[in-house]
Amino acid sequence: AGAEEDLVAPQLSEVEESVIVEAEDSRIVFRIGGFINVHEVEALTEKVGWPKRNPHKVKLALENSFMVTALYKQALGEDGGDVESEKLIGCIRVTSDTVFNATLWDVTVDPEYQGEGLGKTLMEMTIRKLCRLDIRTISLFAEPDVLQFYRKIGFRQDPQGIRAMFWYPRR
Repeated sequence: AGAEEDLVAPQLSEVEESVIVEAEDSRIVFRIGGFINVHEVEALTEKVGWPKRNPHKVKLALENSFMVTALYKQALGEDGGDVESEKLIGCIRVTSDTVFNATLWDVTVDPEYQGEGLGKTLMEMTIRKLCRLDIRTISLFAEPDVLQFYRKIGFRQDPQGIRAMFWYPRR
């Protein structure tokens, strides 16, 4: 159990949870804060085709993030009340200076649940939380095939001619 517990990253923010889709035997919840399992995060990123990452580095990235927002599908007991199990189906990692700027990283939604509006909901709820904290400049990095998705949510490519620059070590 010790090694497994080592790969659960606590989030410093208070836990906030909202039910966004409800069915008779399950529901989907949006959650900020709490604990997030690194193995679940990595299983999700692998499902969307991203390369495998070192779990200990992922844990550090999650712990050092300003905020992590997530979508979970929860299976409910027969009485419809108690949560019997939950599965991570969407996730965003947020870094921030806590005042002016935030950057969204690792935006993922399980392919089984894509096309249902859950990615849009995850993004909008994350953005709303940042705006409530008065963080108004929100950026992200995106693959060319998903740019249109982010444009529909209100992101603009290279506003005011701003260009991102990167430095990589030479090999």
